[in-house]
Amino acid sequence: MEKGYRFRIYPTPEQEELMCKTFGCVRFVYNHYLDMRRTIYADTQTSFGYKQCSEDLTRLKKELPWLRVPDSISLQASLEHLQTAYDNYFDAHRRGDKGWGLPVFKSKKDPYRSYETKNQNGTVQVLEKHIKLPKLGLVACRVSKHVQGRILNATISQAPSGKFYVSICCTDVTIPQPAKTGASVGIDLGLAVIAITSDGEDYQNNRYLRESTKKLVREQRSLSRKTIGSANREKQRVRVAKAHERIANQRNDSIHKMTTGLVNGYDVICMEDLAVRNMMKNHKLARSISDAAWGEIKRQLEYKSRWYGKTFIQVGRFYPSSQLCQCGYKNPELKDLSVRFWVCPQCGLEHDRDVNAACNVLSEGLRLLEMGRVS
Repeated sequence: MEKGYRFRIYPTPEQEELMCKTFGCVRFVYNHYLDMRRTIYADTQTSFGYKQCSEDLTRLKKELPWLRVPDSISLQASLEHLQTAYDNYFDAHRRGDKGWGLPVFKSKKDPYRSYETKNQNGTVQVLEKHIKLPKLGLVACRVSKHVQGRILNATISQAPSGKFYVSICCTDVTIPQPAKTGASVGIDLGLAVIAITSDGEDYQNNRYLRESTKKLVREQRSLSRKTIGSANREKQRVRVAKAHERIANQRNDSIHKMTTGLVNGYDVICMEDLAVRNMMKNHKLARSISDAAWGEIKRQLEYKSRWYGKTFIQVGRFYPSSQLCQCGYKNPELKDLSVRFWVCPQCGLEHDRDVNAACNVLSEGLRLLEMGRVS
């Protein structure tokens, strides 16, 4: 199994300069061959694929000596990323998916920068307090986890806040399997409570974005008053980026703790498949939905269930989980979200809207599992 590790690194000024040069060279190679491929296709209606680009890169490095300064593998990886972008577009076009577009040029003004390098004969190694990288040598690194398996590649990145990180992809990783509990759970996502289980356990929505809105407004207002291109504007831009980064870190930390606890505690996890993108079109709820990060909760539950040998089931988004009673009665009045408690007129059972929805999601998920409709 493959697994990724992400650590913060602390390069020296010389190493930082080389990283920044590599970011620029990788961006130049990507844009150069994207423009070449577009031009050749427009003129001759023929493709200019990865193999031709890789052969031409050797010639280009002789013409432009500064391309020989960074790690050569990173330039080849840039061509691979360009080819992947084209492959994704054509695959989506064949499927009729309009969500993918043709590759676009990379901007120098993009606050997030990165490049990829591969591990060839031990060129990438994780030590106790350092990481060894091609051309950079030993870079100070905060190794917070023991790296298992065989290292495939490493991605060096610089966040908008100016911090540097390295992401390592490893294969042949053995993940310890937690003990089976035999328990199943249904999960209903919300805004007042970010998640509530069929067992009645709720996870509070900390609303990190809302709590930091005043500070973000103050910092963003200060940024808008700075002269474009000035050093003070760049300093203020970093302050704004750090504020956003802190919110994202808080949110990710709480979601990781919640999803890990659910995967360790239950063998079968059922959750409703929400159309988050469509729900974001409601401008009154868009910020709250974005702050709740429902999509990230689903993503983490999905891959952690796969890691730990658990079963993750998604119930169809049109299943009326909130409106159904255990007796089978469907209450059409519950389309109003302000109704949080209701009594079934058929059997007289009193329901908490969210807990009842989670129980219905669990029942439907187990039904799908029994019918073999779970991939």
